[in-house]
Amino acid sequence: MVYSIGLVLILGFILGFLFERIKLPKIIGMIFIGILMSPSLFDLLDPSLLNISASLRQIALVIVLTRAGLSLDLDRLKAIGRPAILLSFLPATFEIIGIVIFGPLLFGISLPEAILLGSVIAAVSPAIIVPRMIDLKKKRFGEEKKIPEMILAGASLDDIYVIIIFYATLGLVQSNSFNALALLNIPTSIILGITLGFLVSLYIIFIFKKFKFSIPIQVLWLVGVSFLMIGLEEALKPYLEVSALLGVMTMGMMVLFKLKDEAIKLEIGYQKMWVFFEIILFVLVGASVDINYIWNFGLLAVLLIFGALSFRIFGVYLALIKTGLDFKEKLFVAISYLPKATVQAAIGGIALSNGLAIGNLILTMAVLSIVITAPIGAILIDNTYNKLLILESIHEDNHLIN
Repeated sequence: MVYSIGLVLILGFILGFLFERIKLPKIIGMIFIGILMSPSLFDLLDPSLLNISASLRQIALVIVLTRAGLSLDLDRLKAIGRPAILLSFLPATFEIIGIVIFGPLLFGISLPEAILLGSVIAAVSPAIIVPRMIDLKKKRFGEEKKIPEMILAGASLDDIYVIIIFYATLGLVQSNSFNALALLNIPTSIILGITLGFLVSLYIIFIFKKFKFSIPIQVLWLVGVSFLMIGLEEALKPYLEVSALLGVMTMGMMVLFKLKDEAIKLEIGYQKMWVFFEIILFVLVGASVDINYIWNFGLLAVLLIFGALSFRIFGVYLALIKTGLDFKEKLFVAISYLPKATVQAAIGGIALSNGLAIGNLILTMAVLSIVITAPIGAILIDNTYNKLLILESIHEDNHLIN
């Protein structure tokens, strides 16, 4: 297995680097080399590595959500206001609705399975969006109306919203208990997850203030406590639903709220860990794909992806009503909400690893959604921002969208 990990890291890095040189997202190169090394093609990886890929994807998801929490400033979100809140759930909700409408027609899946599939596909990609919006902030494009800030805040919450729906629906599909009583588990898991994260954060903040640990040790504490919360969720599952992942993000947000300077350094530490886990995540999700399944259902999957994207774009425009943005600015926000990557890679294989009949379809759709939307979204963002957004003069007064 050690040899396979080395192969994943080196080849994943090389392909990612080469794809970046041709102005494509590096994650596409990582998925591509994963597919080549998969059992359905050249079969270059130790089966034991593929057997633990679900656990590795979960670790990657913990890193993603902790980084989101450490970056999500509640004061900033409050200042931007209504558009960021609406962008955090309306586009994803409409995309899920699109998949619920077309999924059963194209693939003959049930309503719960369609919601589960939609929750995997609907998340926007922080891997594509975050660095580009930060770059636009530095260049001062769209800053007068806080458009990059709005997209950053909305996209971070969008991922959490979709992940909550995914895990809640996963439990319903596994138990075949899609009814009103079972649906009550969703708000319960949200409330308990936030409560768990809040209580754990109080302990973490107390420890950090009292002992003044170095940043690497603080990162170790956060990672360890995050894993313990995931384990607690598993232990409590027979009795009640707790969204430990939401707790992980809540913990990060509270650390940012109480220890802002440390939170900035902690996010940098998590960013360094992500360099390793990003390669592992995207190469292994590619290696999990059955290439024959793509050939059999690829065209229908592509049709479903584009059909759902049209619903997503409608949701973006709906969220931006009465914001003061003009047509070009709204178009740029819609473009920015197209790319998918990280969340699809992290949760796309979970249904398959849990033995669900829809597992292969969900994984195939997840990979195709990344391969299609990540390069399209990245290229459009990079080539339209200077045409669609206003370059703010450094002397202009900023004003916020209310």
